[in-house]
Amino acid sequence: MLPDFRLRQRDYLLETTRALTEELDLDRVLERIVKISAELLAARASLIALRDSASWRISTSHGIRSDFLKRVQRLLADVPGQPDSARFELPEVMSRLQRITETASLGLLSGVGLPLVARDEVIGVIFIFRSYRGAFSHQDRELLQAFASQAAIAVHNARLYTELAQQKRHLDAVVDGAGDGIFILDQSLRFSRFNRACAQLTGYREADVVGRLHDEIVAFKGLQAGQTLAEEILAGWPQDDRNSFYVEGGLKKRGGGTISVGVTYAATLTGQGQLMSVVGNVRDVTRFREAEELKDTFISVVSHELRTPVALIKGYVGTLRRQDATWDPAVVRDSLAVIEEEADHLALLIDDLLDASRLQAGALGLNLGELALDELAERLVERFRIQSHSHQFELAFPQDFPPIQGDEARLHQVLTNLLSNAVKFSPDGGTIIVGGVADKNVVQVCVQDEGPGIPPQEVSYVFDRFYRARETADKSPGTGLGLYLARAVVEAHGGRIWVDDGVGRGAKVCFSLPLAPSDE
Repeated sequence: MLPDFRLRQRDYLLETTRALTEELDLDRVLERIVKISAELLAARASLIALRDSASWRISTSHGIRSDFLKRVQRLLADVPGQPDSARFELPEVMSRLQRITETASLGLLSGVGLPLVARDEVIGVIFIFRSYRGAFSHQDRELLQAFASQAAIAVHNARLYTELAQQKRHLDAVVDGAGDGIFILDQSLRFSRFNRACAQLTGYREADVVGRLHDEIVAFKGLQAGQTLAEEILAGWPQDDRNSFYVEGGLKKRGGGTISVGVTYAATLTGQGQLMSVVGNVRDVTRFREAEELKDTFISVVSHELRTPVALIKGYVGTLRRQDATWDPAVVRDSLAVIEEEADHLALLIDDLLDASRLQAGALGLNLGELALDELAERLVERFRIQSHSHQFELAFPQDFPPIQGDEARLHQVLTNLLSNAVKFSPDGGTIIVGGVADKNVVQVCVQDEGPGIPPQEVSYVFDRFYRARETADKSPGTGLGLYLARAVVEAHGGRIWVDDGVGRGAKVCFSLPLAPSDE
């Protein structure tokens, strides 16, 4: 029979090793190992040195002064950590520990050390110190060896757990920090992850989604590309040659409304080819859709606007070139005037398109100089009086209206667009007022007509590129670039432009510009 002391050691060993194998926090594992090892062998102190990729380091200790630990660490600093290194020798580590023990204690302290070996790899050493001289017995070494083997496994498991925890934190940071929405489904197609971008796109919080079925959250209102996840699975997805697919459409948001998204589904399979999980990448494609719609609008508008003047020019030229007719000089002059007018129309259209392109490229430059806006407005009004006999034009500028620093050609373009719109959108005639006011900081110019006005729901869109009011788009020609370019020019001058919705009849568009600096 075992002596009572040995029996207690064995029971203690079984109990503590079981506890160690259940512990996964590396620091707590190491602390328990050094304490338990000292208690098992009736020792005064113990330490554990672990090996990493480059060196050895003391990870934890029990009952040892800090100055002693520093000396031990210095001794271990030069021992290579890599086991495949030609200089790596485990006995060297043991020898150095024994040497510092004897030196520090003047021979009054004895110690024994054993390697911590897990999966045929030395991961560290454990060293036990007693406060009296004398060799450790064979039974002491066997007991420590059994404990060291279990401790090595505990350290190995704790390290793996720590690495997995770090990888999970890294993955969580990557997933939650991604600009695109990312979600993960388990094999039953229930959500296990739903990152912040997904929450922002859909309106669902992760806590509301995890554990719920995919089709309860991801529902499309109209598809532009691909099939839904349910349809793909019914068709046999995933397959060996295709473990991902793409779908695009209007995703229903929580609380109503939709958002244009593209979702890429990628399957993760087991070794037997069974579905293990599905990763979804959700990207907001609203801007791409808007760009597509803008391109279609551009082609439609430009082709329509080009067709009319080109057809007129071609028609008049073809008529004048007929050899079977002799035209009166007055008819020829009138025809050439129409051709010139339509050519000017084409030139203006091309200029607007080029300006829109320059604006997109950030290359809309200004040639600033002193400019009297009231005089510019007067010249333009005189020209419009000649062109339109069904409208009355009024100027409403004070006598002391101050000059500004501006680009005359560009502001000429702004006022021309505003006056053209006033004439175009008040086809029954009426009065068009061009006026301005000034204070110590800015000047303000407004153009007001007596037409049907701008519908309130469209006021926020009238300065958008290619936008045309729905009620007048088919009745009045235009590219939808006039107000867009006007806003760009005004903002380039440091001003702003807006629709004044406080008028009772018609439309009133105003812009403000900073005053020219004084001579002082």
